[in-house]
Amino acid sequence: MDTTVANTGTEGKAWGGGNKPLKASYGKMMMWFFIVSDALTFSGFLAAYGFSRFKFIDSWPIADEVFTHVPFLHGQELPMIYVAFMTFILIMSSVTMVLAVDAGHHMNKAKVTIYMFLTIIGGAIFVGSQAWEWATFIKGDYGAIQTKGGNILQFGEYVEHDGETKFERIALADFVTAEAKDRTQHQRKSGLWFSSEGTLPTYTVAEVTKGLESHSNILVRTQIINDEGEKTVLSREESINQIKNNGKLVVEGANLHVNEYGTSLFADFFFFITGFHGFHVFSGVVINIIIFFNVILGTYERRGSYEMVEKVGLYWHFVDLVWVFVFTFFYLV
Repeated sequence: MDTTVANTGTEGKAWGGGNKPLKASYGKMMMWFFIVSDALTFSGFLAAYGFSRFKFIDSWPIADEVFTHVPFLHGQELPMIYVAFMTFILIMSSVTMVLAVDAGHHMNKAKVTIYMFLTIIGGAIFVGSQAWEWATFIKGDYGAIQTKGGNILQFGEYVEHDGETKFERIALADFVTAEAKDRTQHQRKSGLWFSSEGTLPTYTVAEVTKGLESHSNILVRTQIINDEGEKTVLSREESINQIKNNGKLVVEGANLHVNEYGTSLFADFFFFITGFHGFHVFSGVVINIIIFFNVILGTYERRGSYEMVEKVGLYWHFVDLVWVFVFTFFYLV
């Protein structure tokens, strides 16, 4: 009897064992717990990125030189344009999600359906754009040489534009000629099952050296950033000596071991953090699709509440907010 009275008296209190602590449903509370824990995970990743970048601040790739591609505009240098477009799409999808939640509060099934559909489209465009960006980053544009010390050497020439002289990158294909090669890639079927390797590069260091020597206008640029915030360009003599004496490997594109843009840590963090975030966005799109069909079927109309839309909305806003930090760390700073 006393126990019953005690329980009854505590149900109205915030943490007295009632069904809705802090006036939030169990589902919302669990979503907030997930968001907080996931926020801590992303914070750890971004902190690690920040420490690594600070340690290699004088050799970290310059974002404006890495993310310059735009679909269907091949060959044009448009720094950060497509990344800005991706960010805009994701933010707008967050707006449509807000409108879907608001329509749910008013029990307006038609508007919830429209805004959920627009949110799904925005998320799908973002995921597709990120996949395209990955493919472009992996493939690379110019190619480079990795030295015995692990540094990346790029190629280019000074070009005058509007009275201003600038260093412009040159692709290996523009000055190097591939010769016939006898060696083939190690494969299991060739008996070398214990020894594997990635795809063979298009050119060898010797071929690059020969091509550099035959083009007097081409210079080598190191990954070291000078006091002017630009990468250091070597003299003609130093360029040839660096490639001939220190050249170890021809690098085309980027992977988890080496990349043509600079220190390999940049590619490691890029793949891991943007991939982890992309997985979250993809998961959100899948969940939104499930909720979208439930809205069409009238599931939440029968329940008399669109709380599920609100809960998935919390997740979607979190994913958008995380991208703002990723965008700032990787592309702007």
